[in-house]
Amino acid sequence: MKSTSRTLLAAALVLGVVAGPAVPPALAAASSPADTSSSTDTSSSTDTSSPAASERSGIPELEAAIADLPTSDATAALVRVGGTEGVWRGSSGVHDLTTNRAADPTARFRAGSVTKVFTAAVALQLAAEGTLDLDRTARSYLPELIPASYGKVTVRQLLNHTHGIPAADVPGDTVEERYADRFRIHDPEEMVRSATSKKREFAPGEKQHYLNIGYTIAALVIERITGDTYEHQVTHRILKPLGLRDTYLPGTDPHIAGPHNHGYQTMRLDDGTTGLRDVSVWSPTDGWAAGDIISTTADLERFTKALFQGRVVRGPLLREMFTLPKVADFTTGAPAAYSVGLSMKKLGGREVWGKSGSRWGYNTGIASTRDGSRTLVYSVNSTDAKGQEMNTVVRDIMVAAYGSP
Repeated sequence: MKSTSRTLLAAALVLGVVAGPAVPPALAAASSPADTSSSTDTSSSTDTSSPAASERSGIPELEAAIADLPTSDATAALVRVGGTEGVWRGSSGVHDLTTNRAADPTARFRAGSVTKVFTAAVALQLAAEGTLDLDRTARSYLPELIPASYGKVTVRQLLNHTHGIPAADVPGDTVEERYADRFRIHDPEEMVRSATSKKREFAPGEKQHYLNIGYTIAALVIERITGDTYEHQVTHRILKPLGLRDTYLPGTDPHIAGPHNHGYQTMRLDDGTTGLRDVSVWSPTDGWAAGDIISTTADLERFTKALFQGRVVRGPLLREMFTLPKVADFTTGAPAAYSVGLSMKKLGGREVWGKSGSRWGYNTGIASTRDGSRTLVYSVNSTDAKGQEMNTVVRDIMVAAYGSP
């Protein structure tokens, strides 16, 4: 792949969304309703969910994207491509590096910042009901927590990352230090106090900086308004109505409940060498409403389709998720790429909206064209989940699903 294409794709992932040009020929072929063969699973495991009529037995580009796992970049990958342009499902790699048995295509995983889409959806539902005012300040809802120095930050600015509040301090600068501290319980209010004790990065609404802190505050607003926990609101409003039975919010539990493929991270080991360490068990509280959800590719595909069809957020409020603020990015100066919950990138003239997320050992992404003609959900058990560069397996999945820039 040319370096320019790699750079563009890397930028797309950093922005939390993938996009591409017209459908590659191999994927276009998958849309034939006469083709009823079952999906490919390169690990020889079986996806027990019923395939759609348009599903075919093999898409070479997608098969190649997740072939030969485990590698130094990833130990497993689960992929679902859907929509009217064609359907494909595949998995590759191993459940764990001890038994080396095939990866479970129905396994749960940490979805990271995909959580923000759920948080935003709950906030927009409350706004549609008239309970939450997006133009009211966060301080008006949380006067004891948000200081006067951030008194003008609105709920909408929390959700589209234009609030100007810096990140909270989290102990540890390296993955090794974070791993040693992996069972620490982070209190959301303490994280907000840490962030708001600092000087603002910019005046509210003037720029955009993608950070978790806005969603931590937004979830506290949700709790204040509803008199309920954030977790129960997500479960009651989204998970149960959509039948997302394998998706849940873990609270302070560092384990992934139920079947899951183990996540591994490259780091310095106890003997001083560099290698892979199992990081499947890790407290999710540093992410909370910005990044702690656990799900499956099937559940996230169902959620993505319902969201884009207007069945999660209904009416005019759905436009908030597809409206980019007209400001520049705080770090790059590029036009804002994040809306409320989602982000957007144009490559090859094609506009795709979605969200990516990462936790140690896991990379996840959801994406769709606005009309839902092509959806993508992936979970990659990457060994560099929080690295500065795009994971090569993720990059190849994106190219296979949407085409090169």
